[in-house]
Amino acid sequence: MTTDVLLVDEPAPRVRRFTLNRPDKRNALNDDLRGALFDALRAGDKDRDVSVMIIRGGGSCFCAGYDLGSTNTDVERSISRADGWWSRHVVNNWFEMWDMSTPIIAQVHGYCLAGGTELATACDLVYVAHDAKIGYPPVRSMSPPDMQWQTWMMGLRRGMEALLTGDSMSGDEAVSAGFANRAYDAERLDDEVLAMAERVAKVPADLLALNKRAAHRAMEAMGIRAGIRATAEIQALGFHQRSSIEYMQGFATKGVTATLSQRDASFGDYREGGSSPTASPDSVD
Repeated sequence: MTTDVLLVDEPAPRVRRFTLNRPDKRNALNDDLRGALFDALRAGDKDRDVSVMIIRGGGSCFCAGYDLGSTNTDVERSISRADGWWSRHVVNNWFEMWDMSTPIIAQVHGYCLAGGTELATACDLVYVAHDAKIGYPPVRSMSPPDMQWQTWMMGLRRGMEALLTGDSMSGDEAVSAGFANRAYDAERLDDEVLAMAERVAKVPADLLALNKRAAHRAMEAMGIRAGIRATAEIQALGFHQRSSIEYMQGFATKGVTATLSQRDASFGDYREGGSSPTASPDSVD
């Protein structure tokens, strides 16, 4: 199943691992990568010899978001192209990961931004490097999130702060806020995540499926699925706002890199920060 954009291996019995392999683009999500990942996840979920799946990023980071330099027009599942289709179709995919029977682990290092945070949220467990940089900068210039995880994962106050500022948090802060399970030194992350995957895989797969489903059903009873669907519609409205339209016009007139730099310059972070754990993201969000 290995492709140019996605590497697949089985580092332990009953554990299948997917490595996002666009390191030159900081694993930005485009049609090719998203398509390969979901094909591989679906195959893994059907494989009775797989009890746990891991998603990690190759190179300097986990995933710096959607690739703003790609067209991103493909739709993994049939959906009307009516207004708001983008928000609905990506949320459909994130929910598809929740609905899989096989537990999925996100292994996060370096940048985890925008669509990358949505990918991590769609996983069942999230383990991060201490110096990871996790955030949703598009709220500063484009729209609220497609999959608004902030208030669900971190509560109203911390979630609101994240949505109103677009600021990032470290791996340690992500654990404290409830976004991630545990944080480790970056050089230990592979081993620690694999150890947890092997521990999860000790439970029979049929019971794992029920245990995962029970957790999601409890959250759904509290309204998480309806809430995220509702906020996806708000996200779609963002693209009609004057500020968002002017921002996106900048991609054509000034270029993606210059537009992102202008967005973050007054905040002094992301591409314009001086203390990033990895090279600043370019053309991704």
